[in-house]
Amino acid sequence: MMELADSGPDIQVAEAEYLRLLGYPQEYELMGRAAELAAWARGWYTRHGRPWVYARETAAVEVAEGEVRVEGAAFHSQRLRRTFQEAESRGAVLAAVSAGAEAEQAAQKLWIEEKPDEYFFLERYAAAVTEHLVATLGARLCAWAEGGGRAILPHYSPGYAEWDIAEQPRLLALAGTRLPGKLETLDSGALRPTKSLLALFGITANPDSLHRLANGVPCLNCSFHPCQFRRAPRAHSQPASYTVNRKALQRWAAQRLRLELRQDGTVEARFRYDGTTCTNMGRPLAFDYTVTLGSREEGYPLRAQRCAPAAGDCGHRSMCQYLANSEALMSAIEREAPLSGKPIGAVLHWRRSASPAGCYCDAASRDHKWGLVLETIHYALHQNGNR
Repeated sequence: MMELADSGPDIQVAEAEYLRLLGYPQEYELMGRAAELAAWARGWYTRHGRPWVYARETAAVEVAEGEVRVEGAAFHSQRLRRTFQEAESRGAVLAAVSAGAEAEQAAQKLWIEEKPDEYFFLERYAAAVTEHLVATLGARLCAWAEGGGRAILPHYSPGYAEWDIAEQPRLLALAGTRLPGKLETLDSGALRPTKSLLALFGITANPDSLHRLANGVPCLNCSFHPCQFRRAPRAHSQPASYTVNRKALQRWAAQRLRLELRQDGTVEARFRYDGTTCTNMGRPLAFDYTVTLGSREEGYPLRAQRCAPAAGDCGHRSMCQYLANSEALMSAIEREAPLSGKPIGAVLHWRRSASPAGCYCDAASRDHKWGLVLETIHYALHQNGNR
């Protein structure tokens, strides 16, 4: 059985990946103070960072009703169960990676010292290291599995969609005591150091089965460019096809959209829509959209969606359907969550009626606006190469 423990892994983070996590456009060239901070963060981590990688193969995997059992430990992720079942997976790799505690501790100290710029660049570099470790580990596992005529499934972790983070301590216990560095779980299930990841990589002896899975081919999401074992082009090799022109998306992303990346990798998006009623002399109205998405590794699935009048807005009360039956209209607006549970990319294939009316009176006009919101979010998440 394969076991890997590496306390000196490659940490040559690609510039494009670091820029993405810093929030800069893909082709942006850092200059001045920003360039100095980026170089400082890289240098600091090279001198002081203590990253490590661990992986161990196990053949003791059972797919049962409602759970996956790994060496007797039960995990109740339905998505994990479906993936393992459809890929005919009978084995797995238990994996753990960490950028170490050093950068996290130094960043906290910088924050206390009121050095937010240094804090941000170092914290983001540690995050980039963690992503780099996962990507390079996946490539190493692909090379290892290829030699035996097998294939590796995309990694999946507690805290991702349909896998309760509360099961993280159970996965850590399976990893054992032979990790190259310290790793522990908090009461919440989160990991310490925070720039760490526990995951399962499924193994299949039938590589063709991967193509039956919606997100089953690791290559579609993998950002490790030098990999020699790619079975499919990267998902972002083809430009996205939007119903809205890109100039409008660019403007809306800059002026109407706010994205917040949370510590667990999920994203909260807030979008402000301004329009007018179709009657009553076109009274202005404003609605706020709030969307919670899963992590980049999951494909940004839509976890929660909400649309409601903006604070202080009165224009919505002049819509004809509001005047006819306000309770029914507002209830419909509140409960609608198109494409719920699907990756944000599903909006590119959503066939909806064109209804550019400014009001919210009928379902088609509401779908039209949700389409604009979700396309803008997709554009903002992917314009810098975020995958």
